[in-house]
Amino acid sequence: MNNLKEMVALLTGHFDNKAQFEAKEQAGENFPYARHVNTVCNDKISNLPADFEGLFVVEESYYTGNGSTHAAPHLFLFTQEGEDVKLTSYEIPQGYDKNTFTYDQLGEVDYNQLKVSEKFTPAIYRKVDGVWEGGSVSMFSPVLKFNLFERFSPEVLEVTESMEVNGKRTFGYDEPILYKRVEE
Repeated sequence: MNNLKEMVALLTGHFDNKAQFEAKEQAGENFPYARHVNTVCNDKISNLPADFEGLFVVEESYYTGNGSTHAAPHLFLFTQEGEDVKLTSYEIPQGYDKNTFTYDQLGEVDYNQLKVSEKFTPAIYRKVDGVWEGGSVSMFSPVLKFNLFERFSPEVLEVTESMEVNGKRTFGYDEPILYKRVEE
């Protein structure tokens, strides 16, 4: 349980890649400005089993590129699996969409109504030399592949995501997005 709490503590809070974005902008490179707001939300989930040790997290992600910002929220469950931590993705609860699913707008949700995302392959994270790293490969359809690799430390959250259709990358960057903690 200590590994779970340690890793989730690294992930919760407000983060952005402002320094990286500004450096890319000065170099004339196209790169998104991205923000994450990650909040443990077990307090808003009713009917959790009595022995439930997992931590649900609302991840509010905002990506700005080419003059527009889009939201990409997620509901994740983190559980300890031996010494590792497992991330399982859940569907956004009924009654919410990508624009309304935030921790602040989240009302009480019944645990028994939550649905695991069938498209996302759970990610496994291991602590390697003091840094949490891991990810997964998910087939969202027979031709749509999602690749995720992440490294988490107190200094930075490194997130590498890409989408491929028939083996051709349609989303993603050659280097990870580097999120640093910011005060809000």
